[in-house]
Amino acid sequence: MKLTQLPIGARFEYEGQIFTKTGPMTAADETGGQRMIPRYAVLKPMDGYTPPPEAEATRTVDEKTVLEAFETYHAIALRLTEGLGKAELEQARRTFLAGLSQQ
Repeated sequence: MKLTQLPIGARFEYEGQIFTKTGPMTAADETGGQRMIPRYAVLKPMDGYTPPPEAEATRTVDEKTVLEAFETYHAIALRLTEGLGKAELEQARRTFLAGLSQQ
């Protein structure tokens, strides 16, 4: 576990000593002395603390932006195929757009 995963006040073991997190990169040992804890340090949480699972990153994209980019791509694909497979490309376009409208 990394220090960034622990809330302020959480206890953990590092290099055989017990610490309490006091800041984003600092902790106090049992005697009250402060110490910097490196980001790469692997810590053992005390008191049975289990961090919550990290939230999956979500990304939102404007619908108009997606449609414009797709239509640009589609126009290039049609031009590059020079008519070969045009019907299949148009069907793929309709399927793509229909999939977007189902969201």
